[in-house]
Amino acid sequence: MNAALLVAYDGTDFAGWQVQANARTVQQELEEALFAVFGIRARVTGSGRTDAGVHAAGQVCSMLFPDGVSIAPERIADALNTRLPPAVRVLKSVRAPEGFDACRAAKRKTYAYYVYLSPREHPLLERFAVRAPQPPDLAALRACAVLLEGEHDFAAFSAAGSSAQTTVRTLYAVRAEREERFGVPVLAFTFCGNGFLYNMVRILAGVLLGAGCGKLPLEAVRAALAGGGRELLGKTMPAKGLTLLSVDYGFPLFA
Repeated sequence: MNAALLVAYDGTDFAGWQVQANARTVQQELEEALFAVFGIRARVTGSGRTDAGVHAAGQVCSMLFPDGVSIAPERIADALNTRLPPAVRVLKSVRAPEGFDACRAAKRKTYAYYVYLSPREHPLLERFAVRAPQPPDLAALRACAVLLEGEHDFAAFSAAGSSAQTTVRTLYAVRAEREERFGVPVLAFTFCGNGFLYNMVRILAGVLLGAGCGKLPLEAVRAALAGGGRELLGKTMPAKGLTLLSVDYGFPLFA
């Protein structure tokens, strides 16, 4: 049976998604839970890797269950949750189409980056958002977001070490919205695209914030999109503000 899982996790204490030799990862926790519950050694394939400290509200995973394992697909979630740490939970489990691969089949991904506006740290926000002491100009933020939408060569928006064969990506939507949590203003930057380069979303968030704070002129963003280098843009934002919201496969996988 080919199964798909919808997984959420608090990435604070993990060294990212992918199994590593000497570090705790989300993929490792899921594979160990599979062995503990079902006695099988199976590779859990995620829709993509999240880096150390990055969170997920809608990571999608796939795996093959041997024929000898008998369990209704929808019960896999509860079975795995009995052995997973509190920071990782399987929200849904379903039978996936034959040959489905959570990584190769992904069409679009949506990420959110959260920035809260406060002169002081807030203990209920610090784990999942980055603090900014002064509110940026939302009009400037949104003007920058418009520039980023569409198909571009995002080479300048990637950290060193990327193994991507091409740096051309399409951003279908870039949004900057203001909300409130615990009485504190929070900016939610959302990015929907057909794929993202290494650290690309964290760099994009820094570009939006820099534009909104008047520290990054739109001319520099245009130059970066036109083939300029990484030095034209601002810093890479911290991992803790980033959450993978959802993955789209072109059909309702978890309907």
